[in-house]
Amino acid sequence: MVDGADEIEVALTDGRKANAKVVGSDPETDLAVLKISLKELPAITLGRLENVQVGDVVLAIGNPFGVGQTVTMGIVSALGRSHLGINTFENFIQTDAAINPGNSGGALVDAQGNLLGINTAIYSRSGGSLGIGFAIPVSTAKQVMESIISTGSVTRGWIGVEPQDMTPEIAESFGLDAKEGALIAAVVQGGPADKAGVKPGDVLTSVDGQPITDTTALLNAIAQLKPGVDIKMKVIRRGKPADLTVTIGKRPPPPRRAMPLDEEEQ
Repeated sequence: MVDGADEIEVALTDGRKANAKVVGSDPETDLAVLKISLKELPAITLGRLENVQVGDVVLAIGNPFGVGQTVTMGIVSALGRSHLGINTFENFIQTDAAINPGNSGGALVDAQGNLLGINTAIYSRSGGSLGIGFAIPVSTAKQVMESIISTGSVTRGWIGVEPQDMTPEIAESFGLDAKEGALIAAVVQGGPADKAGVKPGDVLTSVDGQPITDTTALLNAIAQLKPGVDIKMKVIRRGKPADLTVTIGKRPPPPRRAMPLDEEEQ
């Protein structure tokens, strides 16, 4: 973690060291962009997440427990892991390649050395690897990197609602046939959704033509939209469909975290 650091030093495998400057950070994905001034820097090739499949061999690179640069091998255990409570925006690669404290921020690469993800967290009862590790996918890392380099920060869309996942029990209590969508539990007064006429109890089923299956899908869909644009949303209100137009706002910065997630037991 670079948050709150007074000084950051980057050490290369060839023995060179350099002080790094934080270009920008994104707490909601737990990523940051650093800049160092050295010549002939090695560069990694970015992989393509769409070509990754469960069972593919991967290597995790890091500095576990401070013993020095270490490489561990495993496979891709799952793709698109979310609802873990690690970051705000979650689309993790799960792997059984050993990831231990100190590996966070290290690369997860394929057998050809292409970057597939950034190691970020483990599920552990003891503090060591139990074969369940998570990496931020290269697609997310690339998007955040490009945004920070071009503007210094990551700007995401926001509509100001508190959503809940639909369940069969909630659908039955509202008399709905739909089992998918995001139930709007609360609306921020004066926010974009409030101005558009969104009400608590609405079930949001589509944003800008993109189907919404749950709260994660809603969060990701809204975040990708540019503030200031008008988009169409479909909701179900009292059992009847309705179309609303909302002007996307700018997502406010998250509150500061009390402790880094990177060493936290998940």
